[in-house]
Amino acid sequence: MSERSTLRGSRLGARSYEDERGVEFAERQVISYSCALGHGFEVTFSTEAEVPALWDCPKCGSEALRQASDRPDEKPVKPARTHWDMLLERRSIEELEALLDERLELLRAGLLPGTAHLAANTRDRKRSA
Repeated sequence: MSERSTLRGSRLGARSYEDERGVEFAERQVISYSCALGHGFEVTFSTEAEVPALWDCPKCGSEALRQASDRPDEKPVKPARTHWDMLLERRSIEELEALLDERLELLRAGLLPGTAHLAANTRDRKRSA
């Protein structure tokens, strides 16, 4: 019963009953950043951390530059490769047209798995026309 009396009146999980005695904090440094819209803010880093030159502005979301530093060199960005680009790396247009014709013939004949109903519909349409 005595254990419960210490919990009475306190919100569990809301407060930590640990104290900071005997805890040695890491050395810190405060770095200032500013974005193109003029927002200035500070970020705290460990002195051992590698400090980035760019950081997202918490107010507008744009890139903010570390004060008293130069903008880092832009890395060349590769253009995004689409599925079509990758397909063209493997096959020529003529090969793709031949494959398409072959598959369309199989589809119309109902020879592809799960496509028999399509061939039946095609035959029904031809009869009614």
